[in-house]
Amino acid sequence: MVCGRASLARLGNLIDDLREGGEVFVLSSPRVWKFWGRAVERQLVDVRRDRVILFDDREAAKRLATVEEICRKLVRARADRKALLVAVGGGVVGDVAGFAAASYLRGVRIVHVPTTVVAQADSGIGGKTGVDLPEGKNLIGAFYPPLLVLADPSVLRTLPARQFRSGLYEVIKYAVIDDRELFAFLERKFDALLRMDMRTLEWVIERCIRAKARVVSQDEREAGLRQILNFGHTIGHALESLTEYKLFLHGEAVAWGMLGATLIAVGMNRLRERDASLITSLVARCGPLPRLPRISSAALSRAIASDKKVRSGRVRWVLPKRIGAVDIGVDVPEKLLGMAWRELPAFFARARRSGRA
Repeated sequence: MVCGRASLARLGNLIDDLREGGEVFVLSSPRVWKFWGRAVERQLVDVRRDRVILFDDREAAKRLATVEEICRKLVRARADRKALLVAVGGGVVGDVAGFAAASYLRGVRIVHVPTTVVAQADSGIGGKTGVDLPEGKNLIGAFYPPLLVLADPSVLRTLPARQFRSGLYEVIKYAVIDDRELFAFLERKFDALLRMDMRTLEWVIERCIRAKARVVSQDEREAGLRQILNFGHTIGHALESLTEYKLFLHGEAVAWGMLGATLIAVGMNRLRERDASLITSLVARCGPLPRLPRISSAALSRAIASDKKVRSGRVRWVLPKRIGAVDIGVDVPEKLLGMAWRELPAFFARARRSGRA
């Protein structure tokens, strides 16, 4: 793992150390390549244009068809088993490119260069890859760790404001599940973070990377501890699939999911109202969220039941019990889920009003 400002300038030397005689292929998207293609090409000077494969990085395009398209282009470019793929982009690029690397010729090597907050702080670390089905998110995939992850916070400055804010919800997730110090830091420095102050951002990204690496090293395949990383994702993934990945950015859906899980935890007497207020206030400081769609609680429940995290018919909820700690594998009564779903818009609206007061 390499993290730090201007670390992208080290990419060429790092790749030279890893290539072992294999050809290098770059996987990215047109919109990422528009901003960072020239910088990557300067580092990978011997990569021909036919070895740069660009694909749609919208969540709606995160499908098996995209993986097939990438693999066919690799075949036409004569990529062999010694090939080294370099994935440059956000979470979708990392997930799709990682799954293509795991599948092509039964596995070729890959390096990740994440370019969004979500990818640098969370999805780029840990080796999860996958694509979506209409029935749910990331239902097809593989655990396939990269050789290297290079996270340069400087590249985040080209993100649209909404995309940047969306990534900060995943940062808040880490603070709630496992890091009281990070939570306190965010409370003090959130305005600087929203301004994209580089010192603040670098500290936060490194902190999240260390937390993710610590969890994944203890539970690579999500048999136990790694489940804490799913805080907010139970409702979040359901919202994404129910809206066909067109309404919410991933972090925004997770934000609603964290608010829902917090509300449920209070309703089950698992979380003090003071801690719930602190969590919701920090989420609200990120800014507005897309409105929740008019979906019944029964439809939400059905979507949650098809999530990949369900085991033996049980939804394994992750609920906060205090700042810096969560419970995993909690059974939530369907009636309570329905009540929380109906209350969610007003719950968030109160937090937004309180923050402006």
